[in-house]
Amino acid sequence: MATFTKFFVILSIVSLFACCTNAQLVNNFYGTTCPSLQTIVRNTMISAIKTEARIGASILRLFFHDCFVNGCDGSILLDDTATFTGEKNAGPNKNSARGFEVIDTIKTNVEASCNATVSCADILALAARDGIFLLGGPTWIVPLGRRDARTASQSAANSQIPGPSSDLATLTTMFRNKGLTLNDLTVLSGAHTIGQTECQFFRNRIYNETNIDTNFATLRKANCPSSGGDTNLAPLDSLTPTTFDNNYYSDLIANKGLLHSDQALFNGVGSQVSLVRTYSRNTIAFKRDFAAAMIKLSRISPLTGTNGEIRKNCRLVN
Repeated sequence: MATFTKFFVILSIVSLFACCTNAQLVNNFYGTTCPSLQTIVRNTMISAIKTEARIGASILRLFFHDCFVNGCDGSILLDDTATFTGEKNAGPNKNSARGFEVIDTIKTNVEASCNATVSCADILALAARDGIFLLGGPTWIVPLGRRDARTASQSAANSQIPGPSSDLATLTTMFRNKGLTLNDLTVLSGAHTIGQTECQFFRNRIYNETNIDTNFATLRKANCPSSGGDTNLAPLDSLTPTTFDNNYYSDLIANKGLLHSDQALFNGVGSQVSLVRTYSRNTIAFKRDFAAAMIKLSRISPLTGTNGEIRKNCRLVN
């Protein structure tokens, strides 16, 4: 009996250790340790979006690019140093990823209230949600409890983040590799209902592709010459680029998708074509499904328990 009791105690300790080191994300993770967290994030995002509405899309893009490289671990926020190579200078991020200063401000405000408690990865997840909501999009309960990575991978950022010229097969594979379905791809692409993109990313589409509305192409050529002007900006949504609505899908149906990767969703066949039509008609369905897909995205390979750390500065490992 004593032997059995000893075995049971050991097994219980092992089980408890496993639970603590493999913790899952939970709602209201900081309910007692940092009860003001969500108010701080929301208020800082309100201020940032009043200054520049585009920042909501920029923060969302940061979160997406973070989650697609080794999970939602805040690695995209790390600066390069003499001894450390981060992800900011990878192809998908160099000179285009933005919003880091907003995350810095949120982190500073959070640290003043709850020192060494909240991860940068969780701050980014909350800021992305609030940016969408403040531009007219849905809201949702963000599962929390992520910890911050001590490492980053520029090579993974270069190879695993979908690009603006990706075709549907490539997009589907890259999303599937992250546990996301074709439906997830279709609804998450609707994030392009806000924000802008650079001429270099859509030049080939407006000059060389045929499945594009000619008047739309002519309009975009005015600010995107056949050579030069690489960083000139154009809205991803032709009508309401600072409002989170379903016009993105109407653009696709009208062959006004600005990026090749966007228009690829509406190529005449496949379940995603039906979804595009549905979302173009039903903004409630789009916003509902977008919120669900964002929660799914936010759960990609988080660091939890004793893995990773709580960074004091989002740009540097402790």
